[in-house]
Amino acid sequence: MKSIITCILTSLPFLLTLLLLPIQGAPNHNHNAPLPIPSLASALPYTLGIRDSIMIAHSFHDHPSFGPAGKMHGATYTCDVEFVAAKLQKTVNWVLDIGYASELLSEVLSQYNMKNLDEVFGNGEFTTTEFMARRIQMDLAERLRECVDGVEEEVEDGEENCNGPVFEGIIRVKLYESHKAWASFEGPV
Repeated sequence: MKSIITCILTSLPFLLTLLLLPIQGAPNHNHNAPLPIPSLASALPYTLGIRDSIMIAHSFHDHPSFGPAGKMHGATYTCDVEFVAAKLQKTVNWVLDIGYASELLSEVLSQYNMKNLDEVFGNGEFTTTEFMARRIQMDLAERLRECVDGVEEEVEDGEENCNGPVFEGIIRVKLYESHKAWASFEGPV
């Protein structure tokens, strides 16, 4: 009886995640859409963290709310990403291969590195740090989903397919504009 209770209690965060994730559904590309669930990642016990950086240029199209930052300026972002999971992958005992995770982040960030975000996004989009944190999270999640969705055969935990491993969990992106200011966004794969 004690082992059954222990099993239920240790599985509770994962079970809650499975129950709550369908509420969010597929990622909403409307960056102003509210997300009904507070941090899911805090309920999950395993985290792999990686870090990279990018240099960008952007403006806020002379909008008065942004003051001097409304004009064209540069920024160097430090990007921390956490892959958070309910369990370790069988056999290899990791959340995600750290080398693969680092390559994935580098690939995603290369879309923005050394670029003018006004040109990357166009249409007068305000590429705030919050916007970019969400965009990077969505890009990472999309690449991981494409990998899994692109394979019809069933894959065991830890096995690679589509040049990447299967990952089930939450991705949290924290994007630092400086040592004093940052924004973050998290969501499911």
